[in-house]
Amino acid sequence: AKTGRGRGLACGIDAGSYVAHVADGLLERKTGHVQVERVYCAQELGVVVNPTGAHMQMEGCLMMGLGYALAEEIHFTGGDIHDNNFDSYQLPRFSWLPEIETVILDAKDQPAHGGGEPAVICMGGVIANAIFDATGARLLQLPMTPDRIKAALAKV
Repeated sequence: AKTGRGRGLACGIDAGSYVAHVADGLLERKTGHVQVERVYCAQELGVVVNPTGAHMQMEGCLMMGLGYALAEEIHFTGGDIHDNNFDSYQLPRFSWLPEIETVILDAKDQPAHGGGEPAVICMGGVIANAIFDATGARLLQLPMTPDRIKAALAKV
């Protein structure tokens, strides 16, 4: 098949908060391009003081994690950094934005925990698991660039 659809699951703990992700994506085998179509994220961060702000932080972290997982990479040799500007360092674009659904489990009986970064920690794992589900190819290095994806596909 030219394309593969996959679903991934990942979970973790950061700053005292529990977070779980499910992602649905589409992989174009010929190019190695991944389009994450949907991301569901649930987070338990203790008592929630500002639910609107917490949802916004989660959404921003999911998009930031998408960039880390699929594109953002610093190339260097020894201590010489080759990416000094945005002409060679790729950031996520609005066109990459998947459908996002966030759920906050408000644990009123718990103290407030970190809510700013936990949603970012699982994005690499959830996308790698969706790629594995779609193709059987296991990726173990971020970012999962098209070249790395095509190399992993060649091993399957």
